[in-house]
Amino acid sequence: MSDTTPEAASRLAKGPRPSDFIAGGTPSAPQPAEDTRPFDPLRLCIFATISLLGWVFGPLAVVVFAGVGFAGYWKARQAGLTRSRCYLRDTRLVLGYLAALAAAGVWGLVLVVQRWLV
Repeated sequence: MSDTTPEAASRLAKGPRPSDFIAGGTPSAPQPAEDTRPFDPLRLCIFATISLLGWVFGPLAVVVFAGVGFAGYWKARQAGLTRSRCYLRDTRLVLGYLAALAAAGVWGLVLVVQRWLV
C-alpha cells in the first residue's frame, strides 16, 4: 500500500471523475453543491397556474385534473408504486382523494348545467 500525501489526495479529490472520461468527452465543469443553489419556487407557480385554470374553467377543470391524476396514480399503483411523494403518502389514499375530487367536479358540472337549463 502506498502512502499519499494530503496535498496529492486533495488534488485528486478536486479533479474530474473517472466517469467523465468514459463517454469520451471532456470533464464537465464542477456543479455547485445542492445546498448552495437558491430555492426554486416552481411548485408555487404550478399551484397558481392550476388555480387560475380552475377559476376560469370551474368544475370542468377539477374533473379533468382529477381524472388525469387518478389515471396516472392508477397506472403507477399497478406498476408497483405504494408510497407517493404526495402529502397523503399511500397511493390508495391519493386515489380516493382524486376520486372524491372528480365526483365533486361532476356534481359541480351538474349544478352548472341545471342553472343553464332553468
